[in-house]
Amino acid sequence: MTHKMGLFDQPFQSIKSGRKTVEVRLNDEKRRKVSIGNIIEFAKVPQQGETLKVEVLDLKRYDSFKEMYEDITAEDMGAEGRSVDEMVKNTYKIYSPEQEKVWGTLAITIKLVN
Repeated sequence: MTHKMGLFDQPFQSIKSGRKTVEVRLNDEKRRKVSIGNIIEFAKVPQQGETLKVEVLDLKRYDSFKEMYEDITAEDMGAEGRSVDEMVKNTYKIYSPEQEKVWGTLAITIKLVN
């Protein structure tokens, strides 16, 4: 199964270059349909002209982004040199603490396939 998701330029480029191997998302209804072995097609946003495909290698669920960031290295998430607190603060610019509380979080380990 192939899933389509948007991705901002910096994480898009990090995945494209092979530096980022873990994508961070809410574990919402859309992400709960993702399984190991599935393909995700990321479209770079806001200018959706460029895409890349990755294979899902692993899925890890966490109650919070903080818990996730304490478990997975910043390098794997393309966030080299950032503290856990910085990463949480930046994530809350995309997802609210309320959303995090309702859905939990999902770390998607990926491998570039195109």
